[in-house]
Amino acid sequence: QVRLQESGPGLVKPSQTLSLTCTVSGGSITASGYAWSWVRQPPGKDLEWLGLITDDGTTYYDPDLESHISISRDTSKNQFSLQLSSVAPEDTAVYRCARLYRTVAGISWARAFREDSYEYDFWGLGTQVTVSS
Repeated sequence: QVRLQESGPGLVKPSQTLSLTCTVSGGSITASGYAWSWVRQPPGKDLEWLGLITDDGTTYYDPDLESHISISRDTSKNQFSLQLSSVAPEDTAVYRCARLYRTVAGISWARAFREDSYEYDFWGLGTQVTVSS
């Protein structure tokens, strides 16, 4: 059973950098065929996809956030992390990490995303982050 656990500060001041870590157990973040994603849900709004890092370390980001988002990984700790710089109150949300896999064997991640050939299978419980002075 794969488990994902988010950790990080619950309160961040405006203009600072939000940093969260997702610790994975029960499966390797370098295992072929899987990618690791960050999403968030602001209060009263729908789930928003932020970005992900694939099994080979390639990153994909929401184009609207690309200038101030970074996702990285520490394979020795089986963790991947999110950094969101220059945050504002509208970045207040529950942040969750999740695993996804390709539903068609042998295709590239780029093709999987173009053709929606992927599914999410494991999620962290989420962590509340509030941006406020």
